[in-house]
Amino acid sequence: MSSSPQPIQSESAASDTSPVAVVVNKPSVKLHGSWASSYSHRVKLALKLKGVEYEYIEEDLTNKSEQLLLYNPVHKKVPILVHNENPIAESIVILHYIDEAWTGTQHPILCTIDPYENAKIRFWSHFIDNKLGPSVGAVFQSVGEEQTAAVEQVHNHLKLLEDELENGFFKGRRFFGGEKIGFLDIVLGCGSYWLWVFEEVAGVKLVDSGTYPRFESWLRDFEEQEEVKETIPATDKLLEYAKGLRQMILDHVKA
Repeated sequence: MSSSPQPIQSESAASDTSPVAVVVNKPSVKLHGSWASSYSHRVKLALKLKGVEYEYIEEDLTNKSEQLLLYNPVHKKVPILVHNENPIAESIVILHYIDEAWTGTQHPILCTIDPYENAKIRFWSHFIDNKLGPSVGAVFQSVGEEQTAAVEQVHNHLKLLEDELENGFFKGRRFFGGEKIGFLDIVLGCGSYWLWVFEEVAGVKLVDSGTYPRFESWLRDFEEQEEVKETIPATDKLLEYAKGLRQMILDHVKA
C-alpha cells in the first residue's frame, strides 16, 4: 500500500478540459511515544526513512492518557502507531508493519526476500531486546558488585555482536542492512546511544576504545546518518534526564 493515495477526478471534471484532481481518504498516521524512549525512536526513524508523514503525540508515562490505555491495554506502553484508527503496539511489530504498509518507498527496512537473512535479523533483534538491552539497564540501576557483574554481562553481549560482525552472516557490511540502514540497524542503533550516556551517569566503562572495532565503526556510521541525527535527542537533554532517573532509582533502592 502506498503512503500517498492516488488523486482522483471530481465528477464535474469529466466535461472540463482542465480536470481538478482532489485527494480523498488521506491516510491518518499518529505516533504515541515518549521523547526519551529508544523504542519510540525506532518508529520515528523508520517513518522518517520511509518518508511517511505523521502526527506525534507525546505521552506522560507517569500519567498515561486514556488513548494509550485504550490502544495498548496489554502492555500499557509506548510506542503505539495508529494508522487509519488501527493501533499497532510494540516497536518490533510496528517496524514490520511500517515496512509492509508502505511498500512504495525507496527505502525498504527489511530489504531482503531471503528467509534465512530475515531469520537472522529476527534472531538478533530478539537478542538486543532480551539480552543486551536488559544488561545495559541493569548497569544503570545498580551499584557496587552488582553493577560490576552487570558491566561484565554487557561486555559479553557486545563481544557476541562483535563476533557476528567479524565472522557471521553480516560480515563485511557497512550496515546490517547493507549500504543503507536496515531493520536490525534501527533496532540496535536506537538504543546504542544509551551506552555512552550510562557510562557518563553511572561512572563505568562499557565500550573501551578499540575493544569492539567493528561495532564501533558501525555505530559511528549509524550516528552520522542525517535521519538519525534528526531523531535522537540532544546530548545534554539525555544526560540531564538520565541523571535524574538514576538518582530516583537509587533513592528508591535505599528506601
